[in-house]
Amino acid sequence: MEFERKEKYEMQDLLKIMELLRSPDGCPWDREQDHHSIRANFIEETYEAIEAIDTENAELLKEELGDVLLQVVFHAQMEQEKGSFDFSDVVDGICKKLIIRHPHVFSEVSAKTSDEVLKNWDAIKMQTKEQKTQTEVLQSVSPALPALMRSQKVQKKAAKAGFDWDNVDGALAKIFEELDELKEAIDEGGQNSSEEELGDLLFSVVNVARFIHVDSEQALSKACDKFISRFGKLEALALERGMDIQKASLPELDALWEEVKHS
Repeated sequence: MEFERKEKYEMQDLLKIMELLRSPDGCPWDREQDHHSIRANFIEETYEAIEAIDTENAELLKEELGDVLLQVVFHAQMEQEKGSFDFSDVVDGICKKLIIRHPHVFSEVSAKTSDEVLKNWDAIKMQTKEQKTQTEVLQSVSPALPALMRSQKVQKKAAKAGFDWDNVDGALAKIFEELDELKEAIDEGGQNSSEEELGDLLFSVVNVARFIHVDSEQALSKACDKFISRFGKLEALALERGMDIQKASLPELDALWEEVKHS
C-alpha cells in the first residue's frame, strides 16, 4: 500500500489516509461503515470537543478537533465513492456560504455591531434557503438537536418574528400554568396527556432560561454534575455513620441530603 510517512501531515494526507482505509486493501471495519453506522460517533466526538472547551484543555481540544475532522472526512469519502460530492465540494460550499452571509466583509453592506451582523445573517439565510414564512424558519431548526437546545433555538427564532413575552414575568407565569396542567393530567392517569403536558412544562422552563440569558442545556448539565457531587458526599456521610443507603428509609436519606446541601 503506497503511503509516504512524514514528520508532519497535512489535509491532503488525511484525505489520502481515509481513501486508503476505505479501499479494498484497507481496513475491514472502515469499509463496512455507512453514514448511519457512524452517526453516533459524530455526536460523541463533537461532545468530547465540547468537554475540552469547557475544561479549557488546549491539548485535548487539538486532539478532539482532529476526531471531529475525521468524521467530516469519513462522510465526505463515502459520498465521493458514490460520485455525489467530495471533500473539496464541502470546502467550496462552506466558503461560498461564509462569503454570502458576510456582505459587510466581502461586499458593500454596512454592519457595525454584532446585532446588525446577526440581523443580516438571518435575512440572507432565509433568502438563500428560500424560506417564505416564519413557520419555515422554525421548521429549519434541526430535530436532531438535543431537545433543550432545539427548544431554545425555536423560541429565539419565534421571538425574532415578534411572538414573545414582554418580559420574563410572562414566561415565569407560564411555568405555573403548565405545572397545573401537568398535575391535572397525572391525576387523570392519561399517559399521552401527561407526556404532552410535561413537554409543555419543559418548553416553558427553557423559555425562562432564554429570558435570563442562560443556556438551558448547560444549566441542566451543571445540575447533573451538582447532583452527582452531592450524592457522593451523601454516600460518604452514610458510610461514615455506618448506614447502608440501599436499606435506609427515604426520610433518613433526605435528612442526609439536606445536611450535605447546607454543608
